[in-house]
Amino acid sequence: MTEPSSKRKTVSNPYLHRLQTRHFLLFDVLPFFGVAAAVGFVWVHPVGAMEMVLLVVMWVVTGLGISVGYHRLFTHRTFEASPLVQAALTIAGSMAGQGGMVSWVAIHRRHHECSDREGDPHSPNLSGDSFLGRVRGLAHSHFLWMRRHEYPSIAHYAPDLLKHRSLVKVARLYYYWVALGLMIPAIICGLAYQSWTGIVSGFLWGGLVRIFVLEHIIWAINSFLHSRTVRSSPNTTATSKEGSSARWRTSRAALPQAHSCLSVG
Repeated sequence: MTEPSSKRKTVSNPYLHRLQTRHFLLFDVLPFFGVAAAVGFVWVHPVGAMEMVLLVVMWVVTGLGISVGYHRLFTHRTFEASPLVQAALTIAGSMAGQGGMVSWVAIHRRHHECSDREGDPHSPNLSGDSFLGRVRGLAHSHFLWMRRHEYPSIAHYAPDLLKHRSLVKVARLYYYWVALGLMIPAIICGLAYQSWTGIVSGFLWGGLVRIFVLEHIIWAINSFLHSRTVRSSPNTTATSKEGSSARWRTSRAALPQAHSCLSVG
C-alpha cells in the first residue's frame, strides 16, 4: 500500500493526540491508582460481599458489552440485534472505559486489515525479534499504543455504523456512560452500608478495580495471545490458522472494501 493511500485511511493531528493522551491517563492509568486506593481503603472500610458482587456483576455486564457488542456485533456483524439490544450493548461497552463504540470498531477493523503489518495499531510483533524487541512489542500492544496513535477514519472503517443515527447518538454519550458505570456501584454500595465509606468502596471496587481487571484481560488478548511466541507454539498453531481464517471471513463481511493491506494465507 502506498503512503498516500495509508494517510487517507487515518488521521493524525495534535488535537487528536491530546484527546488520546487524556483518555489514556483517565481510563488506562488512573485505574492503576484505583486498585492501590482500593487496597489501602480496606483499612478504613473492610471489603464485604457487596463489593465483590458488584465487581463481578459490573465486570460481566461491561465485558459482554465489549466482547458481544463492540466486537462480535458491531465490528464483525456476526449476528443481528434489535435497536434496543444494540443500544444496551453500546452502553454496556461504553461503561468499560475502553473508548467510544464507533472509534473502537474503526480501530479493530484497522487491526484486522493490517494484522502484524505496518498500520496495525497494536501489533506486538513489529519491534524486532530480540528479547528487548519482544518486550517493547508486548508493552506497546498491551498498553502503551493508546498514548498516541494514528486514528482510523470512521468514514472509511465504520460507514455502516454511521448510517444508524440513533445508535451514533447513544455512542456519542460515551463519557456519560462511563460515569454511569462508576456511579451505579457507588450508589448501590452506599445504600447497602448507609455510609460515605460504602460509596467510596463501591466506586473503587465496582468501578476502578473492575475497569482495571477487564482492561488487562482484553489487553492480554492484544499482546500475549497475538505474539509470535504464543502463536507459533505447537498447541496453538492449528487454532491460530482456524482463527485467522475466521477473522478473514468475518472482517471481510463486515468491511469488504477495507482489505488492501491484508493478504489471504
